[in-house]
Amino acid sequence: MNAEALSSPRLADADALIADLGVRARAAAKALAVATTAEKAAALRAAAAQLRARATEILDANAQDMAAGQEGGLTSAMLDRLRLDEGRLGAIADAVEAVAALPDPVGAEIDRAIRPNGMELSRVRVPLGVIGIIYESRPNVTADAAALGLMSGNAVILRGGSEAVRSNRAIYAAFAAGLAESGLPADAVQLVPTQDRAAVGALLRAQGLVDIIIPRGGKGLVARVQDEARVPVLAHLDGINHLYIDAAADPAKAVALAVNAKMRRTGVCGATETILIDRAYAAPLAIVDTLVAAGCEVRGDRGIAALSPHVTPADANDWDCEYLDAIVSIALVDGLAGALAHIDAHSSRHTDAIVTEDAAAAERFLAEVDSAIVMHNASTQFADGGEFGLGAEIGIATGRLHARGPVALEGLTTYKWLVRGTGQTRP
Repeated sequence: MNAEALSSPRLADADALIADLGVRARAAAKALAVATTAEKAAALRAAAAQLRARATEILDANAQDMAAGQEGGLTSAMLDRLRLDEGRLGAIADAVEAVAALPDPVGAEIDRAIRPNGMELSRVRVPLGVIGIIYESRPNVTADAAALGLMSGNAVILRGGSEAVRSNRAIYAAFAAGLAESGLPADAVQLVPTQDRAAVGALLRAQGLVDIIIPRGGKGLVARVQDEARVPVLAHLDGINHLYIDAAADPAKAVALAVNAKMRRTGVCGATETILIDRAYAAPLAIVDTLVAAGCEVRGDRGIAALSPHVTPADANDWDCEYLDAIVSIALVDGLAGALAHIDAHSSRHTDAIVTEDAAAAERFLAEVDSAIVMHNASTQFADGGEFGLGAEIGIATGRLHARGPVALEGLTTYKWLVRGTGQTRP
């Protein structure tokens, strides 16, 4: 059975469907905003238990999605993002429990001041309200988004891609069962019940019902959301990430980090896509040879191509390509200044890293690279909310407003001012 067969008939009125979900979500959001930390944590622990209890059902659904994806010609990167096994499903349940154990941001005081007239002002964190989340491939987003939304006091409306429709529905059913046990509103987490694309358009137009849209997927999805949305968008664009090997890099670290950053999982947004090597670095061939031996296709500039017959000459498009595959582009650059210039021209502002034992070079790189995540002597594969101690993430925000980098609980809140007076009037 293909994904379309699982969809409801073509919607007669997508706006009416989304309006119904939105009204219910707003009512649930009001209840969640005042739910206690203990109540929200208990709901998440119940949801995690249901994910484990329904593992066979979820993995069977995922196997059907994988078979349909292979038949439909999904890329290896998309299939890797889609695939679940016992280990990955266990990690999804663990992430939900980890979110339950995190400090509750709702009501946390950001700062406090007393004005000369005696008025006391404070800023406290509050939920965003209703979050629409549109995503592709990754069924783990269903659980991560639901958990983060719930703990941050937000109602969420989920719309996953057709390639993961069975997996998403099975995970959502498990999460909903856990939510039902807790006594919190069932409408706190809703899954759009159709794959009809008209529902996406309606969700993007739902101003007044949806407070923010978060897209998680390929460039085409994100571009459509940004073009059509009438509500604010928290966007995550390409992961065109760089690893710069400085002249003062430790050779063993350089090789290990290059291979891990590219090859640990090639289909994740934190994978390195371009390696820059200082012309003064002593052992560039070792990096090339180790990557080739690991099964990576290397596309290099003229200097790199001259080092090895296994290097394919790069073209202009390679420096702006998110491969999400076992392919990497490598260029020689003129020191740190050359690396900074290349990154400024080609980075998607997601994650960029330097490998060096020169503390001054590292600090300059950390200060001057304008990306959401900037690293020194660490693999770009650590660009992940879980690895940052956030429990889970809704995505990596590459813009400048509201939230940047891994978006987790704090990134799903805003704040309000509280003013406490004793009868002050303004002259």
